[in-house]
Amino acid sequence: MKKFLASKGILVLLLGLLLLLAACGSSEESSNEEPAADDTPEQTEEENETEETETETETEEEGNGEAGEKLVIGFSQVGAESEWRTANTKSIQDAITDAGHELKFSDAQQKQENQIKAIRSFITQKVDAIVFSPVVETGFETVLQEAKDADIPVFLADRSVDIEDDSLWTTFLGSDFVEEGRKAGNWLVEEMADEEGPVNIVELQGTVGSAPAIDRKEGFEEIIGSEDKFEIIKSQTGDFTRAKGKEVMEAFLKSDGENIDVLYAHNDDMAIGAIQAIEEYGLKPGEDITIIGVDAVRGAFEAMADGKMNVTIECNPLFGPQLVDLIEQHFAGEELEKRIAVEESMYTMDQAEELLPTREY
Repeated sequence: MKKFLASKGILVLLLGLLLLLAACGSSEESSNEEPAADDTPEQTEEENETEETETETETEEEGNGEAGEKLVIGFSQVGAESEWRTANTKSIQDAITDAGHELKFSDAQQKQENQIKAIRSFITQKVDAIVFSPVVETGFETVLQEAKDADIPVFLADRSVDIEDDSLWTTFLGSDFVEEGRKAGNWLVEEMADEEGPVNIVELQGTVGSAPAIDRKEGFEEIIGSEDKFEIIKSQTGDFTRAKGKEVMEAFLKSDGENIDVLYAHNDDMAIGAIQAIEEYGLKPGEDITIIGVDAVRGAFEAMADGKMNVTIECNPLFGPQLVDLIEQHFAGEELEKRIAVEESMYTMDQAEELLPTREY
């Protein structure tokens, strides 16, 4: 019996030891598993940081070439031959910088060779886009092909080019010069409707070979050509400048002073120069000689308010913001029309005094 009890005590003791060991084993296993559970959130944070970095990189990459990106834009302007050109230059320059883009500017001083040199310089500098107003219509094929080969889009402003391959530029934003000539012709035909004729016209043309000179002449002649009483007796370039306009008008007056009924000037600056010549000759501009100009600059409104000029056809120079919008649309992947016209009007002598304070150029 004592042996049985002793054996039984030993068995109970062994069972107690086994339970204690089992409990310690469970505690160690739990302790070993906790770090694994703690590692899980740390891995998730690292993965989140990686995903955020990748998203930022993708966003930056997607921004390249889009409308919101800062662009480097090269702008080659014809020159500074008139009030209109000065206002146009400022409008485009301000629009580019106000939109947050970088501007590289070149004044061609009305020389094609300067303009070609400037465009090549822009290509070498790897600008994003080129804006230029061509001095003349022809002779730009080679340099525009170089821009195309460099994958730099070209935007024509104010003036166009006469080139068969229209893939060499992206779009042309500017006035319809032919329509401006038509407006001038229609006004004259209506104004002289009661005149039997002949009506002798002298013409001050713009820069030889330039788009506005060619087109304004074409549109004007298209309209007046329908009536035999209108005749252009003298036509010569005044190169769009006030000084040259006065000089050429002096020559017209010297040869045909008493026979001149109408002056048609391809821009207001030449008309204003001619007005000075007419007054010095002893005639009254706006009365003895009807004066037609183009551009609608402030100086023309001043002349009309003084009764010295009869009408000016608007050629709006303040299209800088519209031009920048088109450039940004192109880089955003939008397809642009090849020809985009600027909306314009016509102003006569009886409107000038009221509108003069509102003129921005």
